Amino acid sequence: MSQDEPPITTAEIRERAYDLWERNHRPDGFDAEFWVMAERELRAERQKCLSQYDRDQISGLHVAI
Repeated sequence: MSQDEPPITTAEIRERAYDLWERNHRPDGFDAEFWVMAERELRAERQKCLSQYDRDQISGLHVAI
């Protein structure tokens, strides 16, 4: 995680993990697995957004030149 990237909160992870758990028919005993999956998904989404932002910034610089 870079310093410019805001941290993913526990609440965000909890909400995503709960959504994953529900979508998978609420199985017992997979708390840790859903937590890790939620963290990975959120990090990947955030990285994708930051990468797109970086590309947009670079494209904007080329247009301005």
